[in-house]
Amino acid sequence: MALVMLPGLSTLIDDISEEKKLPPNVVEAALREALLKGYERYRRTLYLGISEDPFDEEYFSNFDVGLDLDEEGFRVLASKIIVEEVESEDHQIALEEVQQVADDAQLGDTVVLDVTPEKDEFGRMAAAATNQVLAQKLRDQQRRMIQEEFADLEDPVLTARVIRFERQSVIMAVSSGLGRPEVEAELPRRDQLPNDNYRANATFKVFLKEVSEIARRGPQMFVSRSNAGLVVYLFENEVPEIQEGSVRIVAVAREANPPSRAVGPRTKVAVDSVEREVDPVGACIGARGSRIQQVVNELRGEKIDVIRWSADPAQYLANSLSPARVEMVRLVDPEGQHAHVLVPPDQLSLAIGREGQNVRLAARLTGWKIDIKNSTEYDQPSEDEKVAELIELRQEDERQQAEAEARLEAEQATRAEEDARLRELYPIEEDYLEDANGEEQSTEVR
Repeated sequence: MALVMLPGLSTLIDDISEEKKLPPNVVEAALREALLKGYERYRRTLYLGISEDPFDEEYFSNFDVGLDLDEEGFRVLASKIIVEEVESEDHQIALEEVQQVADDAQLGDTVVLDVTPEKDEFGRMAAAATNQVLAQKLRDQQRRMIQEEFADLEDPVLTARVIRFERQSVIMAVSSGLGRPEVEAELPRRDQLPNDNYRANATFKVFLKEVSEIARRGPQMFVSRSNAGLVVYLFENEVPEIQEGSVRIVAVAREANPPSRAVGPRTKVAVDSVEREVDPVGACIGARGSRIQQVVNELRGEKIDVIRWSADPAQYLANSLSPARVEMVRLVDPEGQHAHVLVPPDQLSLAIGREGQNVRLAARLTGWKIDIKNSTEYDQPSEDEKVAELIELRQEDERQQAEAEARLEAEQATRAEEDARLRELYPIEEDYLEDANGEEQSTEVR
C-alpha cells in the first residue's frame, strides 16, 4: 500500500507542540486519532446514496494510523485475527493467505496489515477532515494535562501574567511551578478587583478557582482576585506565626466588589492565638504595619480589618465591628444568632459603615444577625417585645420545616414497605438469583 504524503509533518508536529505547550508525543497521538477519524469518514462516504451505513461505533476499534516522520506521511493499519474462514475482511484474515508469507502462522494469532486506500480522494478527504478533528483532540489533550497538573496543587495561589483581553475577561498565563510551561487562565469580570490595572505583561497573585472538567473553547482554568482564599494565602506568606501555627486565621469576610462605586473593597479577618503570650492581631499587622501593608499593596489598597476572635459571642461581635467603639452587646436570641449592638451616637455611622458595609461584613464574619442601635435611644422593653415576636415566628418556621421533613421520612418509609411487599408478591429474576446464591452458600456451610 502507498504512503499518504503529509509534507512538513515533522515541522507541523514541532510547531503545534510549541504553540499548545504539549509534548511532541502527545501531538503525534492526537494527529493519529484525527487521521483515523478521516479514514472512518472516507469509508462511510463510500456507502452514501447506496445503502445504510453498516459500521457501528466499535467497528474501527482494531484500526490505527502509523506516522512516518522520515518520509513525512502516514499509513492506515489494521489488526486482524487469523481464521479458517473469513467472515469480516476488516477484522479477520484467512490462515492460508498468511501462510504464503509466514509459514509458522497459527489460527488465533493477530497480524497487523497496511490497509491504506490507494485512491487519491482518500488522501484529500483525510487531510480535510483532520484539521477539525485535530483541533478538538488537541483541546482534549490540553484539558487532560491541565487537570492532571493543576487539580491537585497544594498551593492554590499562582503568579499570573496578563496576556490579552476578551470581552470583559482578562486572559492570563500561569504556571504550576518553576520550569513548567505556561497555560492560559481566564479571570472573569466578577473576579477582578476594581483597583487593579490590568495592562499587558503585568503580574498578579491569583487564586485558582476552577479547572474545567468539560470541553470548552478558550482557557480551561478560572482564577480569581476577589476570592477570600487569596487573602488567607497572603497573610500566611507574610506572618511567620501563622506558618508556625501559633496564630491561626479563624474566619474571613470579604467584599472585593461592593455594590456601589462609592464604597471601596474591604476585608475583615478574625485571628486567634494558640499561645497566650502571642498577640495574634499584632503579629498580623507587624511593626509599624509592615506586614499588613504588604497584603494591602498586593490587593491594590483594599482596606483590611484584623480583629481578634473570641469564644464569647458578645466579645466577638464587639470586635467584629472594628473600628467602631461598642458600648454593649445584647444576645437577644442566642439560638437564632440574633444580637443588638449598642453604640454611642457618634459611633453609629462608623459601626454601620458606608452603605452598611461594616455591619454587613461583621455579620458575615460572625454568622450572627446584627442590629446596630443608638445606646441613648434604646428602649429595652419595647425591643424585647419585638424580638419575642421574631422568635415566635422563627420557631413556627422551624416547627413547620420539622413537620415537613417528618412527613417526607414517613412517606419514604411507607414507599419502602410497599416496595418490599410487592417484591414478595411478585418476585423478579434478581430475587431468584439472590435466593439461589444464598441456598448454595448455606449448603456449603453445612
